[in-house]
Amino acid sequence: MLLSSATRSLNPQSFPSLSFSHSLSLPLPQPFVPNPSKSSRFPSLQINCIDAAQPFDYESHLKNRYIQSTSLKIAIVGFGNFGQFLSKTFLRHHHTILAHSRTNYTGLANQLGISFYSDPNDLFEQHPDVLLFSTSILSTETILQKLPFQRLRRNTLFVDVLSVKEFPRNLFLKYLPQDFDILCTHPMFGPESGKTSWAGLPFVYDKVRIGDEESRVKRCDKFLGIFENEGCRMVEMSCMEHDKYAAGSQFVTHTMGRLLEKFELESSPINTKGYETLLNLVENTKGDSFDLYYGLFMYNQNALEQLERLDMAFESIKKDLFGRLHQVYRKRLFGDNGEVEKKTRFPQKLLGLCNGSLIEPPLDNARQDGS
Repeated sequence: MLLSSATRSLNPQSFPSLSFSHSLSLPLPQPFVPNPSKSSRFPSLQINCIDAAQPFDYESHLKNRYIQSTSLKIAIVGFGNFGQFLSKTFLRHHHTILAHSRTNYTGLANQLGISFYSDPNDLFEQHPDVLLFSTSILSTETILQKLPFQRLRRNTLFVDVLSVKEFPRNLFLKYLPQDFDILCTHPMFGPESGKTSWAGLPFVYDKVRIGDEESRVKRCDKFLGIFENEGCRMVEMSCMEHDKYAAGSQFVTHTMGRLLEKFELESSPINTKGYETLLNLVENTKGDSFDLYYGLFMYNQNALEQLERLDMAFESIKKDLFGRLHQVYRKRLFGDNGEVEKKTRFPQKLLGLCNGSLIEPPLDNARQDGS
């Protein structure tokens, strides 16, 4: 841009966005006048040449547009350990994260680059694309009943990540308006088992209610794509099937981990690989709250059956051990003879063993006399 002034020069400092400037002063040529003796020289003309090139990176512009078109605004309700764990990966995929919890996590959220809202009304007025439930199983219904759904867009996608599936599914169908989409999911890993990588870890999901509109289908796929891109093993199954399988895997795993923790399993200088596996099991389960374990038991109708089967299996092993012990003990006492004595004395010994102690029945008088 070329500027000229007959009276003053242009101050480049008044334009801080300009990159550089060049200044050139030239005298104007003498004009032709009829009477040169009465003419005066014009003031000098100063010309400033300013380069105002603006930075523009077309590739960055395209990248930003792509990120905006593929990103989701995800609001997490329940910003505890698991909610924080998931949010870090969501952020890495360039999604906008909002959070709400009964505990004030404002400081932590600010460190992560997450907007925290203590009031759910303020959170819902941000109109998130996805509302992610990461609450405890026990508090889910209470929290769900208090949420101001009227402040959300009518087609908001509701997602849960609870460890049981039929329970939140039924709650969502009961309390959510018909226009809301429902996706029930269970990342079958946690902050411990998924701290290094999610590759190969199972992610179970059930598209309970997703609208037919292309935008709603794509939104659901974008959310699932986060876990797929992290390398999770994506497993689509009904909530009923999930709870059936989870009772036989997750609940039993937590039960054995808590049992061994109560047993006070400790490391030793001669640990075997199998023993190390048991120690790792205790380490992975002891970090979870008892409320989680109780929720797995209370809100999965298959859990009680698995607990009873565990109890029966333990009793069966005890009977096998004591049965073998009875045979060995009988042979040491009586050898291969004394069939009559076996018939009369062994039931008494068996009764003593079953009561928890080895009680030696009294010998008859003939045996005491040595005859």
